[in-house]
Amino acid sequence: MTRAQADPRTARTRAKLRGALLEECADRPLAEVGVAALVRRAGVGRATFYLHYADMEALAVDACADIVREAVDALHAWRGVPDPATPPPALSAFFEAFAPHAGLYRELLRPGGSGPLGHVLHQELRARSRTERALAGAPEPDLIASAVAATFAGVLADWLHGLIEATADQIAQNIWRLLVTLHRTPWPDRTSQAQS
Repeated sequence: MTRAQADPRTARTRAKLRGALLEECADRPLAEVGVAALVRRAGVGRATFYLHYADMEALAVDACADIVREAVDALHAWRGVPDPATPPPALSAFFEAFAPHAGLYRELLRPGGSGPLGHVLHQELRARSRTERALAGAPEPDLIASAVAATFAGVLADWLHGLIEATADQIAQNIWRLLVTLHRTPWPDRTSQAQS
């Protein structure tokens, strides 16, 4: 964290801008939100906006960053041996919470999991999955972490864009089963393969 990010005034200003953006995007698409209307709603100057963000997309990704952290936490909100039939309650709650800002998320998370929010989601989820798998001594931490991140981001994005028809509860159950399957995939012992 930089000194500027640790400054309480900076944090307050960014929070105002993020809140204003979410309010503006409740009424119209991100592409139609102008900086003038945004800073007026936030109660800050135009120069202040550009001091903190390069453009509206950068602000939008920052405003939606909490959803990324919630996704990562929801997928890891279990202890012991995961039950593939029962996703963690946090995962179901995560999908239920999308409704108020679904339009904005669709703009930033494109089908297949691409887009600026998809990139951030993939990075953070892959890093967390890789760390936890490596700590547990599970095989193929890099491969499985990439597969988990790509699967989650892709399914989430396709569901948001209507390419997968399911309720929030159904998509939570389905994606949970997919991810548990990825983690449980048996891997041959590379040592014995190399010796044969």
